[in-house]
Order: sequence, then structure tokens, then C-alpha cells
Amino acid sequence: MAGGDFAYQSAGELIEGYSNRAFSPVEVTEAMLARIDRLNPQLNAFTEVTADIARAAAKKAEADYRAGMAGPLAGVPVTIKDITFIEGLRCRRGSKIYADDAPASFSSPFVQRVLDAGAVLLGQTTTPELGWKGETTSPVSGTTRNPWNLERTPGGSSGGAGACIAAGIGTLAHGTDGAGSIRIPSSFSGIFGLKPSIGLVPVFPASGVADLAYHGPMTWWVRDAALMLNVVAGSDPRDRISWDSGVDYVGALSDLNLRGLRVAWSRDLGYAAIEPEIAALAEDAAKDFADLGAEVVEDHPNLPDPWPIEHVLWVAAMAGARRDDFEQVRGIMDPGLIELVEQGRQLTAADVARARTDQGVYAAAWADWMRNYDLLLTPTMPCSAFPVGQNYPGTVNGKETSYLSWTAFTYPFNLAGLPAATVPCGFAGDGLPAGLQIVGRLKDDALVLRAAAAFEQARPWQGRRPPLA
Repeated sequence: MAGGDFAYQSAGELIEGYSNRAFSPVEVTEAMLARIDRLNPQLNAFTEVTADIARAAAKKAEADYRAGMAGPLAGVPVTIKDITFIEGLRCRRGSKIYADDAPASFSSPFVQRVLDAGAVLLGQTTTPELGWKGETTSPVSGTTRNPWNLERTPGGSSGGAGACIAAGIGTLAHGTDGAGSIRIPSSFSGIFGLKPSIGLVPVFPASGVADLAYHGPMTWWVRDAALMLNVVAGSDPRDRISWDSGVDYVGALSDLNLRGLRVAWSRDLGYAAIEPEIAALAEDAAKDFADLGAEVVEDHPNLPDPWPIEHVLWVAAMAGARRDDFEQVRGIMDPGLIELVEQGRQLTAADVARARTDQGVYAAAWADWMRNYDLLLTPTMPCSAFPVGQNYPGTVNGKETSYLSWTAFTYPFNLAGLPAATVPCGFAGDGLPAGLQIVGRLKDDALVLRAAAAFEQARPWQGRRPPLA
């Protein structure tokens, strides 16, 4: 690489370079650490940069390549969202409540699998407190900024991860998603992100939002997400709903032919507010699937907005986390999160039980409707990135919004458990990225990745990079 700049190189390119000795994991790691030093003061995307850990992992990867023992991610730079446990590091979760906790004594399954595969940990990325909103400002780390425009948010709650990938910091990023927290920042930051099917990637420790929570990859290239998914997917006895797919997700990308697929397109799912220019960009992108050979039909299942279900489960989880110490810690909490805890404390057990029942009915309705289609396409976000420091956009096409109700295209698939990815599909008039969401049938993550890779091949987004980069 000219000048030793490895930003935006795919994992496959790095692995090939390591294998043929064109460059080394140590060289790439030093370049990435230098890039963090240069760009992170403007982005504020890290809660901790783990330079010593990265250098040690890079040296080991270099030795493993020489010995012919390199793992599938050996030497590939990765970031982990600071809401997930990494042995030996604090898990702050964007909260002053946990900021001084002892270092974790174990790593969560996603983390352990990535590190066991040889990835180089660059650091922990920012999140709002407990991942409560779709913007990344927290009492611990302050505000994270979007590399496309530093006055705009990269989204949340995996905002640090999205900002890093968009800025060419790291090759792979870990995100979590309880209502869209992988897809929101991926769309706002102009990158690829995948919320997997429920249970494909094990979650431990269990999340307060239970089966609404997912771990998944955020990357510049679709194939890199498939490579990461190969490593992190599969059952873990600590997550009772986790399962083994037996699928090679990279191998699934060997054939990008979409002929014969039946694909639904929905502009608004029948209820979602959306800015007209964002809808137009997504609709234009959906038409490409017809050019790729699929049959594209405008349709949606005529289900009501499931926000009331998501809201009850969300605020109940936030209140549950503070059941025993709310009065003692509220003075150091994010004011927006305090409001959610107070709302959750007004609920009854019957309210939460009813929401769980309603979720089951809703998920079943989606599974039944998806029998008619191989894929569903929608916009990912209803707007482009809004100003930093706001908890949510305020209004979308004239409709008032609340803390997560504006993410009307993403939370349905947390509730339904379906795999959902976002691909960049153009730029709004403000110069900021827009995303197209690709939703698949339950456990058909391979097809979602294949469709995303086919779209990427037809309309590659990697040629345009943020001004900051």
C-alpha cells in the first residue's frame, strides 16, 4: 500500500498481503494506531484505545503467518463496542455507574471468538448510556461525530463503531442492536451493517432487553461482514436460544445471481414517516434488484406500527436495570435515560407480559407473510443524520418523534427476529448517506448477505469517502 495507508482495505486484501509477505500485521496495526491518533480527536469514537494489546496481537499474528498457523482473522484490525465484555478491560456501557468497575474477568462470546481467530483489537468504541438511543452522546465519553460532517451524529447506539469504519479506522467493527443500533449508524455513516437472525450470534451476558438484543458486524465491504459472521455465529450454552447454522457465509457469496427471487419493496411499511428524498433514494436502489434478475413487487404485510410493543419492553428493561439503585445513581445518569426509567417504573407486570404476548403474535405474522417473498426491501432510516447532541431528529416529514419511535423501519425486525442488513444507496441533498434495508426470512442470513453483495457489485459505494478521511 502506498505510504503504508491501509485504510479501507478489505480483510481479504489484508490477509492476502500477510500471506504473501507484501506487508505485515505489525505494519498495518501501526498505521491504524497512527490513524486513530490523527482522526479520533475530531471523531471521539473511542472510550479506550488498546494500543499495547493491539501491538501484542499483531506480533503474534505475524509469527502465526510465518508458522502457517494463522487464524481466519489473524492480523485484521477490529473494534468492540464498549457495551460488551472484554477480559481485562472495563465495560463502561456509556455510564458513569460502571465507569470505575473492575476489569472484566471474561470476554463475551462475540469478542472471544473474534480474538481467538487472531483479530487485532484496536480499542473500545463509544455508545450512549446503556445503548438507550439512536445517537451517541454519553456521560462517560461525550459526543461522537460523523466523519461525513462533524456537526452531525453518526447515529447510535453503535455510533463509535460506525464512525470508525466510515473513517477507515479498523477493518471490522462490532455493534449491538436492540431497535436498530447496528443499522442506524451504518446507514448514517454510509457503511454496511447486519443485524443477524435471532440466536445466530450468541448474546452473553443476557441483555436487559432480552431477545430484542443482537450482536453483529459493521464493515466497509459486505464480504468482510460474511467473514466475521463465519467466526462469531454458532451456539453457546450460555445463550439458550443460540443455534448452529452450518453455513459458510463467505461461500454463500460465490454466486451473486438473484434471478428467480421474489422481492417485496415497501416505502413506508404502511405507517412510517419518511423524508421524501430518502424514500426516493431507497426506491431507486430497490429497482436495481429487478435489473439483477429478481421480481420486485410493492407490498407490505399491513401490520400496525409495533412501537407500543417495543416501547414497553424497552422502558421496562431500562427500569429493571435500575430497580435497586435508581435514587442513588440518577444524579450521574443521562437525563434522557432517567425519563425512560421513570416511564418504566409506571408499568405493571401485566403490561410487560402483554407486550411479550403481542410480540409473539407480531413475529408470527411476519414469518407468515415472508413465505410470499424471499426478501423485503425498505429504507433503513427515515432521514439523514441529524445534528450532534440531539437525542432524536425531532420531526420526520412533519411528524413528531420520540427517543426511538423515529426508527420505524428497524425495530420491527428486532421484534420479529428476522435478519436485516443495510447497504449505502446514495446521498441526500445535505451530502449525507442514505441506506437501503434488506430483510430476509428467519435464519436466511446467507441470502441477505448475498443480496447485499450483489447490490454492492452493481452499485459499489466504496469510491466515495468522507471528507475527514
